[in-house]
Amino acid sequence: MPKRKQAVLDSYALLAFLFQEEGYARVLALLEWAVDRKIKHLIASVNWAEVRYIVERRAGPKRWPEIKEALAALPLEIVPADQELAEHAAEFKMRGGMSLADCFAAALAKQRRLPLYTGDPEFRAVGSAVEVRWI
Repeated sequence: MPKRKQAVLDSYALLAFLFQEEGYARVLALLEWAVDRKIKHLIASVNWAEVRYIVERRAGPKRWPEIKEALAALPLEIVPADQELAEHAAEFKMRGGMSLADCFAAALAKQRRLPLYTGDPEFRAVGSAVEVRWI
């Protein structure tokens, strides 16, 4: 495993953790590492929105408050989508092959010069612009 540092998580990684899907253990280790070092990993607000609607679709809207509370205890910082981040996301969107939400995750990783953790094959489209670490 590459040397760890603060990272960006996309919705795929966070959902894998929540629903204990493939990649769960890798995300768990990443989050535990952050707790031990008292740092927070990052998630773009657009990806947070994606997490919410997928959680509600899978588990039902009544479960969201409980799950949101559990997520709030994780070492995660939700980064707002400002104009600069949106400009970077647009650059990735122009390349094609990625959803707009994924473009925001890639843009945040590029902007902050951090690795991006995901299992989503769409991220192959970022090429060498972002360091993708597969869960």
